[in-house]
Amino acid sequence: MALVFLIPLVAQASSLNGGGIAGLNLPQIDRPRPVAPRPRGIVFDFPTQTSHFRKCMDAAESDPAGGLADARQWVKDATKEHEIARAQANVCLGSALSRQGQWSAARAAFIAAHDATTDQLWRAQAGAMAGNAALAQGAADDALPLLDAALADARAASKPVLAGGILVDRARALVALNRAVEAEPVLADARAALPDDAQVWLLSATLSRRMNKLPEAQVQIENAARLDPRDGEIGVEAGVIAMLSGREDAARKSWESVVKTSPDSDSAARAKAYLAQIGPQTPAQTAGK
Repeated sequence: MALVFLIPLVAQASSLNGGGIAGLNLPQIDRPRPVAPRPRGIVFDFPTQTSHFRKCMDAAESDPAGGLADARQWVKDATKEHEIARAQANVCLGSALSRQGQWSAARAAFIAAHDATTDQLWRAQAGAMAGNAALAQGAADDALPLLDAALADARAASKPVLAGGILVDRARALVALNRAVEAEPVLADARAALPDDAQVWLLSATLSRRMNKLPEAQVQIENAARLDPRDGEIGVEAGVIAMLSGREDAARKSWESVVKTSPDSDSAARAKAYLAQIGPQTPAQTAGK
């Protein structure tokens, strides 16, 4: 049974400064979103799962309070069991805690799961979860060593997709620590591991744009849009890149498309705000079409 990871990833705030161009207040584009989804296709596929583990994980997702109590009891009962049982119990506990936003405790549970076993795949996944919990807690400096160890285990276990997801998380941690130059090659490695993941291309485009590498950002956002043409966040970012590149008409079209495609979304609200900032088209602009 493959399990999509339960912990949401916290978006990182931007380091952009200045008032932008053409009246667009660009720093607003980088307001942190409440959560950012893990790139699609990155799934934690734990080996040697027991029915107890599947039941516990299902409860952690559907009944966080009850699932948390069950997971805590299982951790106590598993102290004398096989190492995989101890790892499973702690992964379930961490997942239940994450559902309740108890990031510090969740991180400790995932670290306990990592330390309970010598199985590289289990260690990679539990370590990545611990790193995610640290990111969600706002402790990017603590996340980095956890993610580095998880990445080494994922590669040793020959799991390139898992490694790609960990690389994305590692890049997020570096950006949060204002180490964008170091994050850039990490995202390049993530794109190589996950070439068909639109979210990885979107993150890459956003980072390139923040580093004022607009030609690279344009190529990356085009790849993101090709892979997921209806994603509102991709459309919003495409508009920002176009605006910074002096292509106001292209920016307007991107934002108008977001509003038309998903009018009630957060992305549409942001697109409307940017459209309001640049104002309506002038007669000269309309005539030039």
